[in-house]
Amino acid sequence: MTGTVTGTVLVARLDNAGEVLLAGPAIRAVAAGARQVVLLTGPRGRPAGELLPGVSRVVEWRAPWIDPTAPPVTGPHALRLLRIIRDTAPEQALILTSCHQSPLPLALVLRLAGTPRVAAVSADDPGSLLDVRHLVDEDVDVPESERMLGLARAAGFELPRGDSGGLAVRHPLPEVRHLTGPPGYVVVHPGTSVPARAWPAERWARAVRDLVRSGRRVVVTGGQDEHGLTARIAAGAGQHGLSPGPVFAGGWTGGWTGGGPARLRGWRVDEPAFTAGWVDGTCAATGGRNWNGPSAAHGGQRGRSVVDLGGRTTFPELAAVLAGACAVVVADAGPAHLAAAVGTPVVSLFAPLAPAGRWAPYGVPVVILGDQRTPCRVTREGACAVTGHPCLSSVPSARVVEAVDQLTPVKETIR
Repeated sequence: MTGTVTGTVLVARLDNAGEVLLAGPAIRAVAAGARQVVLLTGPRGRPAGELLPGVSRVVEWRAPWIDPTAPPVTGPHALRLLRIIRDTAPEQALILTSCHQSPLPLALVLRLAGTPRVAAVSADDPGSLLDVRHLVDEDVDVPESERMLGLARAAGFELPRGDSGGLAVRHPLPEVRHLTGPPGYVVVHPGTSVPARAWPAERWARAVRDLVRSGRRVVVTGGQDEHGLTARIAAGAGQHGLSPGPVFAGGWTGGWTGGGPARLRGWRVDEPAFTAGWVDGTCAATGGRNWNGPSAAHGGQRGRSVVDLGGRTTFPELAAVLAGACAVVVADAGPAHLAAAVGTPVVSLFAPLAPAGRWAPYGVPVVILGDQRTPCRVTREGACAVTGHPCLSSVPSARVVEAVDQLTPVKETIR
């Protein structure tokens, strides 16, 4: 298939945003040899899919064997997938899965829809369901992105010349300086969809406090359902004398804009975060009265700041916020891979429920924090079964600051 161009190829990755981002290199390989790539994904993965280079169109369906909130298996639900595939009319399909997922349910529907060529990694004998059965040694921790790219190659698709195989998103990204201020801040993203992967909220608050005291500007981010968490963490920093504040518009040359702070979309006047704190005699709210340019230590503000953007960004805006950061501190969650896709180094608070060798942020400098040898390792449990959650609770906030200091010069070199 290498050197020829096929028509429409359906690429399926029916997971969350992180898994879809990791599929990016495989999708670009397919796009280099196809006229059109249609991505089939679930609602959790769609925002990421719409940012991937090489994707012509995204179609959505909840897979009952993958999506944790999928509806029961019914005839109408299965028929909807059948109609999606028939309307797409792919000449080929690639089913991208992780080692614990089976491609065969989707392969069966693709066959019923008349797809002439189907490729997947399958440990089980697929019979006539697959034309390309790619075998992988699952005892070896190959990065997930490379595992999927291996399937694309087995199906005859190669990355174009000059493509190094890293994660990527479409550009240009939205302008977000009105949310964050100038680049060079540290993003702290505490949320995760799996409780067993979470660092305790009080540890996040302490890490934010310590980062700010070290001279960093901090932007706390979170999804639409995580605003309460990010507000608690930003407020937790405030309990240590570092009041969080809103973002102020303007040219970042000091002084209030228009004589006072410009309130962001979504801010309420009565929110605790909408207050200006004072640290070392200067305003802690980003862009406050006495902002006088970079500090001597880290290029941040003399008025050390915390900005809470939890629930206030779209997915493309979150990508842009991460792109402007010197480092991102995040659990094992989708934004870790989004940070990698925009080229920002990652401090990964990684619970060993899955192997870091497969799931750590790919293609950027990474510092992995967390005990990878605890009894819960590689169990994929949603809730921690070990008293005290030692794999992550053992990580001190000072280690986060050290890791950020270690990674920041890397991003500055990239810039």
